[in-house]
Amino acid sequence: MNTEKGPLADPALRAAVDRARIVRMVYEGRADVARGLLGPALPWADGLRPAFDRTTPAVPEGNKITVATFSDRAELPEVAVLVAQSLAEAGVDVTQEVRQYAHIEADALAGAFNVFILSRATILDSGDPVAYMYSDFACDGSFNLSQLCDPAVDAALQHAAEALPGGRPPPRHHPGGTGHPCHRRGRALAARTGESGRGAGVADAARDPRERTLITEHTTLTE
Repeated sequence: MNTEKGPLADPALRAAVDRARIVRMVYEGRADVARGLLGPALPWADGLRPAFDRTTPAVPEGNKITVATFSDRAELPEVAVLVAQSLAEAGVDVTQEVRQYAHIEADALAGAFNVFILSRATILDSGDPVAYMYSDFACDGSFNLSQLCDPAVDAALQHAAEALPGGRPPPRHHPGGTGHPCHRRGRALAARTGESGRGAGVADAARDPRERTLITEHTTLTE
């Protein structure tokens, strides 16, 4: 989200997006309403997740925003429709833009949109939540769509990176903690629930949470 100027500078307006409606209508209940940037698969983050303000925003006057996403994931244009609908109900003039990811990434990274919706695997690439937060919210992060550059966030990331394995940095120092600027720029909407199954006669099928691999050289049929 572009929170530096325009209607989204109002935190109450950013909270106007009805995330429960997205879970119900787009994911048909096969997702959880997100409680923070670190998803429910990380139970140790429970104390770090912020409480979202659901106060009614003041009706903005004469403000226009663009909500953008990509079509490579079929559900994201539907999410964009509901995000735009929530903001329109709050009084914002919303324009939607949908392209293939290859044709929209450059503009997203350049901060061309007020809101950019994407599907983000927070720790599946490396298993390290700090690496994800650094990529997305550090001043020189490689995937900093939010255009955030804040010394407090960089200091929190440095503190978290120096924590011993298995340790838990104090909430005031953790970039996923309540009140950090990354929560103003990045708003988690839904945590998708993965579902998979296999027949009784299948052995050693892969259980890849990113659904890239199902069968490997070790998979066999026992019946």
